[in-house]
Amino acid sequence: MTATARAWNTEARRAPIVLRPGSNGLVLWLGTATLIALGFVMVLNTSYFYAQENFGDPYLFARKHLVAIALGVPAMLVCWRMPTQTLRRATYPLLLASIVLLVFVLVPGIGVVRGGARRWLKLGMLTLQPSEIAKLSVVLYLAHSLTKKGDRVEALWTGYLPHLVVVGMVAALVVLEPDFGTAVLVAAALFVMLVANGARWRHLGTTACLVLPFVAFGAVTASYRWQRLTTFLDPWRDAQKSGFQLVQSLLAFGAGGPLGVGLGAGRQKMFYLPEAHTDFVFAVIGEELGLLGTLGVLGTFALLATAGLRLASRHADAYAANLALALTSIIILQAGVNMGVTVGLLPTKGLALPFLSYGGSALVMNLMEMGILLSVAREST
Repeated sequence: MTATARAWNTEARRAPIVLRPGSNGLVLWLGTATLIALGFVMVLNTSYFYAQENFGDPYLFARKHLVAIALGVPAMLVCWRMPTQTLRRATYPLLLASIVLLVFVLVPGIGVVRGGARRWLKLGMLTLQPSEIAKLSVVLYLAHSLTKKGDRVEALWTGYLPHLVVVGMVAALVVLEPDFGTAVLVAAALFVMLVANGARWRHLGTTACLVLPFVAFGAVTASYRWQRLTTFLDPWRDAQKSGFQLVQSLLAFGAGGPLGVGLGAGRQKMFYLPEAHTDFVFAVIGEELGLLGTLGVLGTFALLATAGLRLASRHADAYAANLALALTSIIILQAGVNMGVTVGLLPTKGLALPFLSYGGSALVMNLMEMGILLSVAREST
Protein backbone atom coordinates (compact mmCIF):
# COMPACT_ATOMS: atom_id res chain seq x y z
CA MET A 1 0.00 0.00 0.00
CA THR A 2 1.33 3.46 -0.90
CA ALA A 3 1.90 6.20 1.66
CA THR A 4 -1.08 8.11 0.26
CA ALA A 5 -3.36 5.07 0.56
CA ARG A 6 -2.15 4.41 4.11
CA ALA A 7 -2.86 8.00 5.07
CA TRP A 8 -6.30 7.81 3.47
CA ASN A 9 -7.05 4.53 5.26
CA THR A 10 -6.09 6.11 8.62
CA GLU A 11 -8.32 9.09 8.01
CA ALA A 12 -11.17 6.78 6.97
CA ARG A 13 -11.00 4.98 10.31
CA ARG A 14 -11.25 8.30 12.11
CA ALA A 15 -14.04 9.64 9.92
CA PRO A 16 -17.08 10.66 11.95
CA ILE A 17 -20.52 9.24 11.33
CA VAL A 18 -22.14 12.39 9.98
CA LEU A 19 -25.64 12.34 8.48
CA ARG A 20 -26.34 15.94 7.56
CA PRO A 21 -29.69 16.81 5.95
CA GLY A 22 -29.27 16.31 2.21
CA SER A 23 -25.94 14.50 2.58
CA ASN A 24 -25.20 11.55 0.32
CA GLY A 25 -24.99 9.23 3.32
CA LEU A 26 -28.41 10.24 4.63
CA VAL A 27 -29.99 9.81 1.19
CA LEU A 28 -28.47 6.34 0.88
CA TRP A 29 -29.61 5.30 4.36
CA LEU A 30 -33.18 6.56 3.97
CA GLY A 31 -33.53 5.22 0.42
CA THR A 32 -32.27 1.78 1.40
CA ALA A 33 -34.47 1.61 4.50
CA THR A 34 -37.52 2.62 2.45
CA LEU A 35 -36.91 -0.05 -0.18
CA ILE A 36 -36.22 -2.78 2.40
CA ALA A 37 -39.44 -2.00 4.26
CA LEU A 38 -41.53 -1.88 1.08
CA GLY A 39 -39.81 -5.04 -0.16
CA PHE A 40 -40.78 -7.05 2.90
CA VAL A 41 -44.40 -5.86 2.65
CA MET A 42 -44.56 -6.73 -1.04
CA VAL A 43 -42.96 -10.18 -0.63
CA LEU A 44 -45.50 -11.02 2.09
CA ASN A 45 -48.28 -9.59 -0.06
CA THR A 46 -47.34 -11.24 -3.37
CA SER A 47 -46.25 -14.66 -2.11
CA TYR A 48 -49.13 -15.33 0.31
CA PHE A 49 -51.45 -17.20 -2.06
CA TYR A 50 -48.65 -18.91 -4.00
CA ALA A 51 -47.02 -20.22 -0.82
CA GLN A 52 -50.34 -21.39 0.60
CA GLU A 53 -51.27 -23.25 -2.57
CA ASN A 54 -47.90 -24.89 -3.21
CA PHE A 55 -46.43 -25.36 0.27
CA GLY A 56 -49.37 -25.10 2.66
CA ASP A 57 -47.70 -22.18 4.47
CA PRO A 58 -48.72 -18.67 3.36
CA TYR A 59 -45.85 -17.04 5.27
CA LEU A 60 -43.04 -19.30 3.97
CA PHE A 61 -41.44 -16.81 1.59
CA ALA A 62 -42.00 -13.89 3.95
CA ARG A 63 -40.09 -15.71 6.70
CA LYS A 64 -37.25 -16.58 4.34
CA HIS A 65 -37.12 -12.98 3.17
CA LEU A 66 -36.99 -11.83 6.79
CA VAL A 67 -34.05 -14.19 7.38
CA ALA A 68 -32.27 -12.63 4.39
CA ILE A 69 -32.86 -9.17 5.87
CA ALA A 70 -31.56 -10.39 9.24
CA LEU A 71 -28.37 -11.63 7.53
CA GLY A 72 -28.02 -8.75 5.10
CA VAL A 73 -28.44 -5.78 7.44
CA PRO A 74 -25.56 -6.79 9.79
CA ALA A 75 -23.43 -7.50 6.70
CA MET A 76 -24.28 -4.03 5.40
CA LEU A 77 -23.29 -2.47 8.73
CA VAL A 78 -19.96 -4.32 8.71
CA CYS A 79 -19.24 -3.11 5.16
CA TRP A 80 -20.26 0.43 6.17
CA ARG A 81 -17.65 0.55 8.92
CA MET A 82 -14.95 -1.19 6.87
CA PRO A 83 -12.40 1.15 5.21
CA THR A 84 -12.49 0.97 1.44
CA GLN A 85 -8.76 0.20 1.31
CA THR A 86 -9.43 -2.95 3.36
CA LEU A 87 -12.05 -3.96 0.81
CA ARG A 88 -9.55 -3.25 -1.93
CA ARG A 89 -7.14 -5.82 -0.53
CA ALA A 90 -9.92 -8.42 -0.73
CA THR A 91 -10.46 -7.86 -4.47
CA TYR A 92 -8.55 -10.78 -5.96
CA PRO A 93 -9.39 -13.37 -3.24
CA LEU A 94 -13.09 -12.58 -3.71
CA LEU A 95 -12.79 -12.67 -7.50
CA LEU A 96 -11.05 -16.06 -7.38
CA ALA A 97 -13.61 -17.42 -4.90
CA SER A 98 -16.52 -16.29 -7.08
CA ILE A 99 -15.01 -17.95 -10.18
CA VAL A 100 -14.51 -21.20 -8.26
CA LEU A 101 -18.12 -21.09 -7.04
CA LEU A 102 -19.37 -20.42 -10.58
CA VAL A 103 -17.50 -23.52 -11.74
CA PHE A 104 -18.86 -25.61 -8.85
CA VAL A 105 -22.44 -24.63 -9.59
CA LEU A 106 -22.10 -26.13 -13.09
CA VAL A 107 -21.04 -29.53 -11.75
CA PRO A 108 -23.92 -32.08 -11.79
CA GLY A 109 -24.76 -33.19 -8.28
CA ILE A 110 -23.36 -29.99 -6.75
CA GLY A 111 -25.30 -27.24 -8.47
CA VAL A 112 -29.03 -27.06 -7.70
CA VAL A 113 -31.34 -27.04 -10.72
CA ARG A 114 -34.53 -24.98 -10.69
CA GLY A 115 -36.66 -24.17 -13.69
CA GLY A 116 -34.08 -25.65 -16.04
CA ALA A 117 -31.24 -23.44 -14.74
CA ARG A 118 -28.31 -24.55 -12.58
CA ARG A 119 -27.62 -21.40 -10.56
CA TRP A 120 -27.57 -22.36 -6.88
CA LEU A 121 -25.48 -24.18 -4.30
CA LYS A 122 -27.10 -25.83 -1.28
CA LEU A 123 -25.42 -24.99 2.03
CA GLY A 124 -27.38 -26.77 4.73
CA MET A 125 -30.65 -24.91 5.19
CA LEU A 126 -29.43 -22.00 3.05
CA THR A 127 -29.14 -21.64 -0.71
CA LEU A 128 -26.34 -19.59 -2.28
CA GLN A 129 -26.41 -18.05 -5.75
CA PRO A 130 -22.76 -17.61 -6.85
CA SER A 131 -23.64 -15.17 -9.65
CA GLU A 132 -24.67 -12.63 -7.01
CA ILE A 133 -21.23 -12.87 -5.40
CA ALA A 134 -19.68 -12.63 -8.86
CA LYS A 135 -21.38 -9.27 -9.46
CA LEU A 136 -19.79 -7.81 -6.33
CA SER A 137 -16.40 -9.31 -7.18
CA VAL A 138 -16.55 -7.77 -10.66
CA VAL A 139 -17.38 -4.38 -9.13
CA LEU A 140 -14.40 -4.55 -6.76
CA TYR A 141 -12.10 -5.78 -9.53
CA LEU A 142 -13.06 -3.01 -11.95
CA ALA A 143 -12.68 -0.29 -9.32
CA HIS A 144 -9.26 -1.60 -8.26
CA SER A 145 -7.83 -2.42 -11.68
CA LEU A 146 -9.00 0.71 -13.48
CA THR A 147 -7.71 2.91 -10.66
CA LYS A 148 -4.36 1.12 -10.73
CA LYS A 149 -3.97 1.41 -14.51
CA GLY A 150 -5.08 5.04 -14.72
CA ASP A 151 -4.37 6.49 -18.16
CA ARG A 152 -2.98 3.14 -19.34
CA VAL A 153 -6.56 1.99 -19.94
CA GLU A 154 -6.15 3.62 -23.35
CA ALA A 155 -3.55 0.99 -24.25
CA LEU A 156 -5.21 -1.95 -25.98
CA TRP A 157 -3.10 -4.90 -24.76
CA THR A 158 -2.10 -3.80 -21.26
CA GLY A 159 -4.94 -1.51 -20.23
CA TYR A 160 -8.10 -2.46 -22.10
CA LEU A 161 -8.07 -6.16 -22.97
CA PRO A 162 -7.27 -7.51 -19.46
CA HIS A 163 -10.62 -6.17 -18.22
CA LEU A 164 -12.45 -7.78 -21.11
CA VAL A 165 -10.79 -11.11 -20.42
CA VAL A 166 -11.55 -11.18 -16.69
CA VAL A 167 -15.13 -9.92 -16.90
CA GLY A 168 -15.73 -11.99 -20.04
CA MET A 169 -14.66 -15.16 -18.21
CA VAL A 170 -17.10 -14.41 -15.38
CA ALA A 171 -19.89 -13.60 -17.85
CA ALA A 172 -19.24 -16.81 -19.82
CA LEU A 173 -19.54 -18.96 -16.69
CA VAL A 174 -22.80 -17.20 -15.80
CA VAL A 175 -24.19 -17.74 -19.31
CA LEU A 176 -23.53 -21.48 -18.97
CA GLU A 177 -25.95 -21.71 -16.00
CA PRO A 178 -27.76 -20.25 -18.05
CA ASP A 179 -28.27 -16.71 -16.70
CA PHE A 180 -28.08 -14.38 -19.66
CA GLY A 181 -29.49 -11.42 -17.72
CA THR A 182 -26.69 -11.33 -15.14
CA ALA A 183 -24.09 -11.71 -17.89
CA VAL A 184 -25.56 -8.70 -19.71
CA LEU A 185 -25.58 -6.77 -16.43
CA VAL A 186 -21.87 -7.28 -15.68
CA ALA A 187 -21.04 -6.50 -19.31
CA ALA A 188 -22.99 -3.24 -19.05
CA ALA A 189 -21.18 -2.34 -15.82
CA LEU A 190 -17.87 -3.03 -17.57
CA PHE A 191 -18.84 -0.70 -20.41
CA VAL A 192 -19.81 2.10 -18.00
CA MET A 193 -16.55 1.78 -16.07
CA LEU A 194 -14.37 1.68 -19.21
CA VAL A 195 -16.05 4.77 -20.64
CA ALA A 196 -15.77 6.64 -17.33
CA ASN A 197 -12.07 5.81 -17.08
CA GLY A 198 -11.14 6.98 -20.56
CA ALA A 199 -11.09 3.85 -22.73
CA ARG A 200 -10.79 4.61 -26.42
CA TRP A 201 -14.07 4.59 -28.33
CA ARG A 202 -12.53 2.70 -31.22
CA HIS A 203 -11.64 -0.12 -28.84
CA LEU A 204 -15.18 -0.14 -27.44
CA GLY A 205 -16.70 -0.01 -30.91
CA THR A 206 -14.51 -2.84 -32.20
CA THR A 207 -15.43 -4.95 -29.16
CA ALA A 208 -19.13 -4.34 -29.78
CA CYS A 209 -18.82 -5.33 -33.44
CA LEU A 210 -17.05 -8.56 -32.47
CA VAL A 211 -19.37 -9.49 -29.59
CA LEU A 212 -22.78 -8.64 -31.04
CA PRO A 213 -22.76 -11.44 -33.66
CA PHE A 214 -22.16 -13.98 -30.89
CA VAL A 215 -24.99 -12.46 -28.84
CA ALA A 216 -27.29 -12.62 -31.85
CA PHE A 217 -26.25 -16.22 -32.53
CA GLY A 218 -26.99 -17.16 -28.91
CA ALA A 219 -30.43 -15.52 -29.14
CA VAL A 220 -31.33 -17.28 -32.38
CA THR A 221 -30.03 -20.75 -31.52
CA ALA A 222 -31.59 -20.92 -28.03
CA SER A 223 -35.30 -21.34 -28.72
CA TYR A 224 -36.45 -19.90 -25.38
CA ARG A 225 -34.35 -16.74 -25.89
CA TRP A 226 -35.71 -16.26 -29.40
CA GLN A 227 -39.23 -16.77 -28.09
CA ARG A 228 -38.66 -14.15 -25.40
CA LEU A 229 -37.44 -11.69 -28.02
CA THR A 230 -40.36 -12.19 -30.39
CA THR A 231 -42.82 -12.16 -27.49
CA PHE A 232 -41.41 -8.88 -26.22
CA LEU A 233 -42.05 -7.32 -29.63
CA ASP A 234 -45.72 -8.44 -29.66
CA PRO A 235 -46.89 -10.15 -26.44
CA TRP A 236 -50.56 -10.02 -27.47
CA ARG A 237 -49.91 -12.30 -30.44
CA ASP A 238 -49.67 -15.26 -28.05
CA ALA A 239 -51.27 -13.82 -24.93
CA GLN A 240 -52.21 -17.22 -23.47
CA LYS A 241 -48.77 -18.84 -23.78
CA SER A 242 -45.43 -17.16 -24.45
CA GLY A 243 -46.83 -13.65 -23.98
CA PHE A 244 -48.87 -14.50 -20.89
CA GLN A 245 -46.45 -13.11 -18.30
CA LEU A 246 -45.90 -9.76 -19.99
CA VAL A 247 -49.59 -9.35 -20.84
CA GLN A 248 -50.57 -9.97 -17.21
CA SER A 249 -47.92 -7.49 -16.09
CA LEU A 250 -49.32 -4.82 -18.42
CA LEU A 251 -52.85 -5.59 -17.22
CA ALA A 252 -51.66 -5.07 -13.64
CA PHE A 253 -50.32 -1.61 -14.45
CA GLY A 254 -53.50 -0.77 -16.33
CA ALA A 255 -55.73 -1.87 -13.46
CA GLY A 256 -53.77 0.25 -10.98
CA GLY A 257 -54.46 3.60 -12.59
CA PRO A 258 -53.18 6.73 -10.83
CA LEU A 259 -53.64 5.61 -7.20
CA GLY A 260 -53.94 1.82 -7.38
CA VAL A 261 -56.59 -0.58 -6.15
CA GLY A 262 -55.17 -0.58 -2.62
CA LEU A 263 -52.36 -2.46 -0.89
CA GLY A 264 -53.28 -6.14 -0.69
CA ALA A 265 -56.34 -5.74 -2.95
CA GLY A 266 -54.67 -6.63 -6.25
CA ARG A 267 -55.79 -9.68 -8.22
CA GLN A 268 -52.85 -10.33 -10.54
CA LYS A 269 -50.81 -11.94 -7.74
CA MET A 270 -53.58 -14.54 -7.34
CA PHE A 271 -52.04 -16.96 -9.87
CA TYR A 272 -52.52 -14.65 -12.88
CA LEU A 273 -49.05 -13.12 -12.85
CA PRO A 274 -46.22 -15.70 -12.68
CA GLU A 275 -43.20 -14.74 -10.56
CA ALA A 276 -45.18 -11.99 -8.84
CA HIS A 277 -42.93 -12.09 -5.77
CA THR A 278 -39.64 -12.17 -7.72
CA ASP A 279 -39.17 -10.74 -11.20
CA PHE A 280 -42.55 -8.99 -11.51
CA VAL A 281 -43.06 -7.44 -8.07
CA PHE A 282 -42.96 -4.00 -9.70
CA ALA A 283 -46.12 -4.86 -11.65
CA VAL A 284 -47.96 -5.65 -8.41
CA ILE A 285 -46.78 -2.33 -6.99
CA GLY A 286 -48.25 -0.69 -10.10
CA GLU A 287 -51.58 -2.47 -9.61
CA GLU A 288 -51.96 -1.93 -5.88
CA LEU A 289 -50.22 1.43 -5.39
CA GLY A 290 -50.82 2.81 -8.85
CA LEU A 291 -48.79 5.31 -10.82
CA LEU A 292 -48.05 7.15 -7.58
CA GLY A 293 -46.45 4.03 -6.09
CA THR A 294 -44.36 3.25 -9.15
CA LEU A 295 -43.15 6.84 -9.33
CA GLY A 296 -42.25 6.60 -5.66
CA VAL A 297 -40.09 3.53 -6.36
CA LEU A 298 -38.54 5.18 -9.42
CA GLY A 299 -37.89 8.32 -7.39
CA THR A 300 -36.19 6.36 -4.62
CA PHE A 301 -33.85 4.64 -7.06
CA ALA A 302 -33.20 8.00 -8.73
CA LEU A 303 -32.17 9.46 -5.35
CA LEU A 304 -29.83 6.50 -4.75
CA ALA A 305 -28.35 6.98 -8.21
CA THR A 306 -27.87 10.71 -7.66
CA ALA A 307 -26.16 10.18 -4.30
CA GLY A 308 -23.90 7.46 -5.71
CA LEU A 309 -22.92 9.50 -8.76
CA ARG A 310 -22.21 12.56 -6.62
CA LEU A 311 -19.86 10.44 -4.53
CA ALA A 312 -18.18 9.16 -7.68
CA SER A 313 -17.70 12.64 -9.14
CA ARG A 314 -16.58 14.45 -5.97
CA HIS A 315 -14.63 11.92 -3.90
CA ALA A 316 -10.98 12.84 -3.36
CA ASP A 317 -9.72 9.25 -3.63
CA ALA A 318 -9.68 7.77 -7.15
CA TYR A 319 -10.34 4.20 -5.99
CA ALA A 320 -13.28 5.22 -3.79
CA ALA A 321 -14.71 7.27 -6.67
CA ASN A 322 -14.45 4.31 -9.05
CA LEU A 323 -15.96 2.03 -6.43
CA ALA A 324 -18.92 4.36 -5.94
CA LEU A 325 -19.51 4.50 -9.70
CA ALA A 326 -19.28 0.72 -10.11
CA LEU A 327 -21.63 0.00 -7.20
CA THR A 328 -24.15 2.61 -8.28
CA SER A 329 -24.05 1.30 -11.86
CA ILE A 330 -24.63 -2.35 -10.96
CA ILE A 331 -27.57 -1.55 -8.64
CA ILE A 332 -29.28 1.02 -10.85
CA LEU A 333 -28.74 -0.92 -14.07
CA GLN A 334 -30.34 -4.00 -12.51
CA ALA A 335 -33.28 -1.96 -11.24
CA GLY A 336 -33.70 -0.33 -14.64
CA VAL A 337 -33.64 -3.66 -16.49
CA ASN A 338 -36.18 -5.23 -14.13
CA MET A 339 -38.61 -2.32 -14.37
CA GLY A 340 -38.06 -2.11 -18.13
CA VAL A 341 -39.03 -5.78 -18.48
CA THR A 342 -42.23 -5.41 -16.44
CA VAL A 343 -43.50 -2.51 -18.58
CA GLY A 344 -42.55 -4.19 -21.86
CA LEU A 345 -39.57 -2.02 -22.80
CA LEU A 346 -37.06 -4.90 -22.62
CA PRO A 347 -37.21 -8.67 -23.23
CA THR A 348 -37.60 -10.85 -20.15
CA LYS A 349 -34.22 -11.23 -18.41
CA GLY A 350 -34.98 -12.89 -15.06
CA LEU A 351 -33.31 -10.18 -12.95
CA ALA A 352 -34.71 -9.35 -9.53
CA LEU A 353 -35.64 -5.80 -8.52
CA PRO A 354 -32.98 -4.82 -5.93
CA PHE A 355 -34.27 -4.74 -2.32
CA LEU A 356 -37.87 -5.38 -3.42
CA SER A 357 -37.94 -8.84 -5.00
CA TYR A 358 -37.81 -12.09 -3.07
CA GLY A 359 -34.41 -13.76 -3.20
CA GLY A 360 -32.05 -14.37 -0.31
CA SER A 361 -28.65 -14.22 -2.02
CA ALA A 362 -29.64 -11.22 -4.12
CA LEU A 363 -30.93 -9.26 -1.13
CA VAL A 364 -27.90 -9.99 1.07
CA MET A 365 -25.49 -8.99 -1.70
CA ASN A 366 -27.50 -5.85 -2.52
CA LEU A 367 -27.29 -4.83 1.13
CA MET A 368 -23.55 -5.49 1.20
CA GLU A 369 -23.13 -3.40 -1.95
CA MET A 370 -25.06 -0.58 -0.33
CA GLY A 371 -22.96 -0.95 2.82
CA ILE A 372 -19.79 -0.47 0.77
CA LEU A 373 -21.32 2.58 -0.91
CA LEU A 374 -22.15 3.94 2.55
CA SER A 375 -18.52 3.34 3.54
CA VAL A 376 -17.45 5.53 0.61
CA ALA A 377 -19.92 8.18 1.77
CA ARG A 378 -18.62 7.96 5.35
CA GLU A 379 -15.06 8.49 4.20
CA SER A 380 -16.06 11.52 2.13
CA THR A 381 -17.43 13.46 5.14
